[in-house]
Amino acid sequence: MYIYNVTVNIDESIHAEWLIWIENHIPEMLATGHFISAKMTQVLVEEEMGGITYSIQYTARTREDLDNYYKYSADKLRNDGLKKFADKMLAFRTELKVVNEFYPTVNSN
Repeated sequence: MYIYNVTVNIDESIHAEWLIWIENHIPEMLATGHFISAKMTQVLVEEEMGGITYSIQYTARTREDLDNYYKYSADKLRNDGLKKFADKMLAFRTELKVVNEFYPTVNSN
């Protein structure tokens, strides 16, 4: 599996509006069919530049699914946010490959 991580710093002046927008944007991303799930988290580190930072992690089953997102959907979906929030948000993207997952073992005593 692959994780497409988008880290976004939002200016506090548009934070409430952005939260409403992202709650609709995430389902649009999932509707492309390239991702099987999404998780939104708030980054708990204060940035020197201010603002509020979030990480949205989209999970793709295969590299091909991720590549197809870039090929068919990325430009439109990225531009939606850029047009609406322009210089009030800063985003960067990271690709991660899941190597292994670990879970606690259940002790049957």
